[in-house]
Amino acid sequence: MSGQLRDTASELAEVLWREHTVYRDRSGGVVIRGEHVQRWISLAPAGGRDEILIRAGRILEGGTTAPARSEAIVPLSAGTSDLAATCRRLLADAAADAEPRHSSAGPRRTAGPGKAPRKSKAAKRRTDEPRRHTSVSSWVVIACVVGLVGYYCYSVAATY
Repeated sequence: MSGQLRDTASELAEVLWREHTVYRDRSGGVVIRGEHVQRWISLAPAGGRDEILIRAGRILEGGTTAPARSEAIVPLSAGTSDLAATCRRLLADAAADAEPRHSSAGPRRTAGPGKAPRKSKAAKRRTDEPRRHTSVSSWVVIACVVGLVGYYCYSVAATY
Protein backbone atom coordinates (compact mmCIF):
# COMPACT_ATOMS: atom_id res chain seq x y z
CA MET A 1 0.00 0.00 0.00
CA SER A 2 2.93 2.36 0.64
CA GLY A 3 3.94 2.38 -3.03
CA GLN A 4 0.37 3.07 -4.06
CA LEU A 5 0.15 5.83 -1.45
CA ARG A 6 3.33 7.46 -2.79
CA ASP A 7 2.04 7.33 -6.39
CA THR A 8 -1.32 8.75 -5.35
CA ALA A 9 0.40 11.56 -3.42
CA SER A 10 2.57 12.45 -6.41
CA GLU A 11 -0.46 12.62 -8.73
CA LEU A 12 -2.39 14.62 -6.16
CA ALA A 13 0.49 17.05 -5.66
CA GLU A 14 0.63 17.74 -9.41
CA VAL A 15 -3.09 18.54 -9.43
CA LEU A 16 -3.01 20.78 -6.34
CA TRP A 17 0.20 22.81 -6.63
CA ARG A 18 2.78 23.59 -9.27
CA GLU A 19 5.51 23.88 -6.64
CA HIS A 20 5.51 21.06 -4.12
CA THR A 21 7.66 18.59 -2.22
CA VAL A 22 6.57 15.00 -1.61
CA TYR A 23 8.29 12.93 1.08
CA ARG A 24 7.66 10.00 3.41
CA ASP A 25 7.17 10.74 7.09
CA ARG A 26 8.21 8.62 10.08
CA SER A 27 4.83 6.92 10.50
CA GLY A 28 4.82 5.53 6.95
CA GLY A 29 2.58 8.16 5.45
CA VAL A 30 3.36 10.62 2.68
CA VAL A 31 3.47 14.41 3.09
CA ILE A 32 2.95 16.99 0.35
CA ARG A 33 4.34 20.44 1.20
CA GLY A 34 3.37 23.57 -0.67
CA GLU A 35 5.88 26.11 0.63
CA HIS A 36 4.54 28.91 -1.56
CA VAL A 37 1.06 28.59 -0.02
CA GLN A 38 2.35 27.72 3.48
CA ARG A 39 0.23 24.53 3.66
CA TRP A 40 0.85 20.79 3.95
CA ILE A 41 -1.20 17.66 3.31
CA SER A 42 -0.53 14.26 4.81
CA LEU A 43 -1.76 10.95 3.39
CA ALA A 44 -1.56 7.97 5.76
CA PRO A 45 -3.11 4.50 5.82
CA ALA A 46 -6.35 4.52 7.83
CA GLY A 47 -7.68 1.69 9.96
CA GLY A 48 -9.76 0.13 7.19
CA ARG A 49 -8.50 -1.58 4.08
CA ASP A 50 -8.24 0.69 1.03
CA GLU A 51 -8.83 3.81 3.15
CA ILE A 52 -6.47 6.73 3.69
CA LEU A 53 -6.44 9.45 6.30
CA ILE A 54 -5.94 12.87 4.75
CA ARG A 55 -4.83 15.65 7.09
CA ALA A 56 -4.12 19.29 6.25
CA GLY A 57 -2.36 22.06 8.14
CA ARG A 58 -0.20 25.16 7.95
CA ILE A 59 3.54 25.64 7.58
CA LEU A 60 4.79 28.11 10.16
CA GLU A 61 7.58 30.65 9.80
CA GLY A 62 10.88 28.85 9.81
CA GLY A 63 9.45 25.85 7.96
CA THR A 64 8.02 23.91 10.89
CA THR A 65 4.60 22.35 10.48
CA ALA A 66 1.69 23.23 12.70
CA PRO A 67 -0.59 20.43 13.91
CA ALA A 68 -3.29 19.32 11.49
CA ARG A 69 -6.28 21.64 11.39
CA SER A 70 -8.63 19.21 9.66
CA GLU A 71 -8.74 15.62 8.53
CA ALA A 72 -10.91 13.16 6.59
CA ILE A 73 -10.94 9.46 5.72
CA VAL A 74 -11.30 8.74 2.02
CA PRO A 75 -11.24 5.47 0.04
CA LEU A 76 -7.98 5.08 -1.83
CA SER A 77 -9.94 3.77 -4.81
CA ALA A 78 -11.48 7.24 -5.25
CA GLY A 79 -10.10 9.08 -8.24
CA THR A 80 -7.48 11.80 -8.11
CA SER A 81 -10.14 14.45 -8.73
CA ASP A 82 -12.16 13.27 -5.71
CA LEU A 83 -9.05 13.25 -3.54
CA ALA A 84 -8.11 16.72 -4.81
CA ALA A 85 -11.60 18.02 -3.98
CA THR A 86 -11.31 16.61 -0.46
CA CYS A 87 -7.85 18.14 -0.05
CA ARG A 88 -9.05 21.53 -1.26
CA ARG A 89 -11.90 21.42 1.27
CA LEU A 90 -9.49 20.52 4.07
CA LEU A 91 -7.06 23.24 2.98
CA ALA A 92 -9.90 25.77 2.96
CA ASP A 93 -10.82 24.68 6.49
CA ALA A 94 -7.20 25.05 7.58
CA ALA A 95 -7.01 28.52 6.01
CA ALA A 96 -10.25 29.58 7.71
CA ASP A 97 -8.93 28.39 11.08
CA ALA A 98 -5.72 30.34 10.55
CA GLU A 99 -7.58 33.67 10.19
CA PRO A 100 -7.17 35.83 13.31
CA ARG A 101 -10.39 36.15 15.22
CA HIS A 102 -11.29 39.37 16.95
CA SER A 103 -13.04 39.30 20.28
CA SER A 104 -16.42 40.93 20.54
CA ALA A 105 -15.48 42.52 23.87
CA GLY A 106 -15.35 45.97 22.36
CA PRO A 107 -14.70 47.98 19.25
CA ARG A 108 -11.22 48.01 17.85
CA ARG A 109 -9.51 51.37 17.88
CA THR A 110 -8.19 52.57 14.60
CA ALA A 111 -6.57 55.81 13.63
CA GLY A 112 -8.76 58.32 11.84
CA PRO A 113 -8.18 59.37 8.27
CA GLY A 114 -4.78 60.96 7.81
CA LYS A 115 -3.59 59.89 11.26
CA ALA A 116 -0.85 57.41 12.00
CA PRO A 117 -1.65 54.56 14.38
CA ARG A 118 -0.57 55.19 17.95
CA LYS A 119 2.33 53.29 19.44
CA SER A 120 2.37 51.85 22.92
CA LYS A 121 4.75 53.32 25.49
CA ALA A 122 7.03 50.28 25.27
CA ALA A 123 7.22 50.53 21.47
CA LYS A 124 8.01 54.25 21.71
CA ARG A 125 10.75 53.58 24.24
CA ARG A 126 12.31 50.92 22.00
CA THR A 127 12.31 52.98 18.81
CA ASP A 128 12.48 56.66 19.75
CA GLU A 129 15.48 56.85 22.06
CA PRO A 130 18.33 54.43 22.61
CA ARG A 131 18.39 52.77 25.99
CA ARG A 132 21.42 53.01 28.23
CA HIS A 133 23.50 49.84 28.01
CA THR A 134 25.84 50.52 30.91
CA SER A 135 24.26 49.64 34.22
CA VAL A 136 25.36 50.77 37.68
CA SER A 137 27.21 47.53 38.35
CA SER A 138 29.21 48.02 35.14
CA TRP A 139 30.25 51.48 36.33
CA VAL A 140 31.38 50.01 39.67
CA VAL A 141 33.54 47.44 37.86
CA ILE A 142 35.03 50.15 35.63
CA ALA A 143 35.79 52.32 38.68
CA CYS A 144 37.53 49.40 40.40
CA VAL A 145 39.66 48.66 37.33
CA VAL A 146 40.63 52.34 37.04
CA GLY A 147 41.48 52.36 40.76
CA LEU A 148 43.69 49.27 40.39
CA VAL A 149 45.51 50.78 37.40
CA GLY A 150 45.97 54.02 39.33
CA TYR A 151 47.32 52.15 42.38
CA TYR A 152 49.75 50.20 40.16
CA CYS A 153 51.01 53.41 38.54
CA TYR A 154 51.42 55.04 41.98
CA SER A 155 53.32 52.06 43.39
CA VAL A 156 55.62 51.89 40.35
CA ALA A 157 56.31 55.66 40.53
CA ALA A 158 56.96 55.47 44.30
CA THR A 159 59.70 52.86 43.92
CA TYR A 160 61.84 55.02 41.59
